[in-house]
Amino acid sequence: MSIHQETRLSGPPSRVYDILTKSDLFAKMTGGRAADISTEPGGAVSLFGGDIRARNVELVPGKRVVQAWRSQAWPEGVYSIVRFELAADGAGTLLTFDQAGYPDSAHDMLAGGWSKMYWSPMDAMLSAT
Repeated sequence: MSIHQETRLSGPPSRVYDILTKSDLFAKMTGGRAADISTEPGGAVSLFGGDIRARNVELVPGKRVVQAWRSQAWPEGVYSIVRFELAADGAGTLLTFDQAGYPDSAHDMLAGGWSKMYWSPMDAMLSAT
């Protein structure tokens, strides 16, 4: 199974990239839940107070973030690959998202969770700046 989503966000790709890769901005987007995001390929990522753990696979400023990503609720050693592709769309960003390699039982929660936990709060944050 995999997830493919496209969403339009109010800010430019550079701002979307910053929210995805800067600990303070990500924490602000999530209402203050702790985030510790390495800015280096291969670096460790902890999101939502440690509920999500990841490793950066590829970081292309303003264009792409690829991570090996896992929920702490998943069986040990199970990681999915998440890919955020960013493209300018007028004054905003077209974000194309793909996720593969997660447990089948997590599909519905993940498919709905990206909009609730990422796209909606990210767009609200971008619209306010």
